[in-house]
Amino acid sequence: MANYIVGLTGGIGSGKSAASDYFATLGIDIVDADVIAREVVSPGSPCLKEIVKHFGDHLLDDQGALNRKALRQLVFNNEEHKQWLNNLLHPAIRTRILEQLSHASSPYVVLVAPLLLENNLDRFCQRVLVIDVPESLQVQRTLERDQTSAQQVEAIMASQVTREQRLAHADDIVRNDGSLAQLQQQINHLHGLYQQQASSWQHD
Repeated sequence: MANYIVGLTGGIGSGKSAASDYFATLGIDIVDADVIAREVVSPGSPCLKEIVKHFGDHLLDDQGALNRKALRQLVFNNEEHKQWLNNLLHPAIRTRILEQLSHASSPYVVLVAPLLLENNLDRFCQRVLVIDVPESLQVQRTLERDQTSAQQVEAIMASQVTREQRLAHADDIVRNDGSLAQLQQQINHLHGLYQQQASSWQHD
């Protein structure tokens, strides 16, 4: 296990990627739960084979890759389907996350996970950093980025913990309703803090 783990989370459209990309430019190893979630269902993977066996091969595109949008629509309002899928994917994702954390070699490592709190991944972290924006801005940014419907964005937000719950779990909060430069300035401050904490944590 990497020595000191900072869990980075935030609601949809909050700017987690912009934050983690900047940590990476500072030389910090990033373990991204979303990237891993895509890897475990890549063509030929055991998880993808199970999904096709369970739901049918209409969920594959012409290249044999998973049509994630079709799968999302299939499970979104079906609790039984969602439960089955979570039982398949969560252990595989968690195993891969822990594997990558253990190979991290930077002074501390950032674990980026939209569902850090919902999936209890914060128990692997020494620190929880929340990227926070007003909910109206989350909706606006996600609509611009994903060309999806407001209804779907709100449904995704409803499936995540509330902004209040997220902030209550935070050790550190970065407000991301300003410019990119303002976001990076806040991260620079935290970077120094995390390096200090990681250093003293290793010596305890």
